Amino acid sequence: MPVLTLTTDIGQQDYLVGAIKGQFVQADPSCNTVDISHYLSPYNYLHAAYICTNAFKHFPANTFHLVIINLFEGEPREMLLAKHNNQFIACPNNGVLTMITGTRPKELIALPINTSSKGLLDFTKVVADTFGNIFSGRSNTLQGDPVTNLVEKYPLRSTIGGDWIEGQIIFIDNFENVVVNITKEEFEEQRRGRNFKIVFTREVIETLSENYSSVNEGELLAWFNSAGYLEIAMSGGKMAGLFGLQGFSEKQQNAALQNKWFYQTVRIFFE
Repeated sequence: MPVLTLTTDIGQQDYLVGAIKGQFVQADPSCNTVDISHYLSPYNYLHAAYICTNAFKHFPANTFHLVIINLFEGEPREMLLAKHNNQFIACPNNGVLTMITGTRPKELIALPINTSSKGLLDFTKVVADTFGNIFSGRSNTLQGDPVTNLVEKYPLRSTIGGDWIEGQIIFIDNFENVVVNITKEEFEEQRRGRNFKIVFTREVIETLSENYSSVNEGELLAWFNSAGYLEIAMSGGKMAGLFGLQGFSEKQQNAALQNKWFYQTVRIFFE
């Protein structure tokens, strides 16, 4: 039974998610569909990569992942299909693929859209047909056009100094807890047993917690979440809103000029 995951920015207020699922069921009635999220932040590839990377790794080999974000940025004429780490990933050619994989996949094809109308369902129909060919056994390898102009974008990396490390806010969850692109491995490598201060806006956290219940209500905490990333929060409170913290996005690369960078980064000092 093939597994299909859907991760999109289209929401669930209309018929589109249901229609996409219908296309894949027609292609292979045995497919098992899993919704990861339909609320990716538009234009925020960091957000999409964080969601997809940390969800995909929990699925079995040969899972088929369809990712739709900013499909109509520019004039799309194709979808991409890659096989990476024994997982299939189908997505637009807008940079989200390399944001998720961190590299150019070796197995990569283009699925051109040859219809005169190029609405969302025309793109997903071509992907669904390819899905059906793969899992029906009609195609053991990726078969399609070569990708001649891959758009490549890559995740931001934390900035490292002699006694500090600075990361960007890459995700704010439904409770307004804040995730920073500093991993536990990076933190420990730079820490080298030293004391530390996690600084954002004008607030300071000097200890790590095990989870949200480690502090009293209203207190700040920092911990490394199940994905291994630094997360800062307020127990029982809405961290991002209270401190004006904002997620970094590609559309805000000149945010420092607008005095926003201050609210999009977290710095850790070691001493």
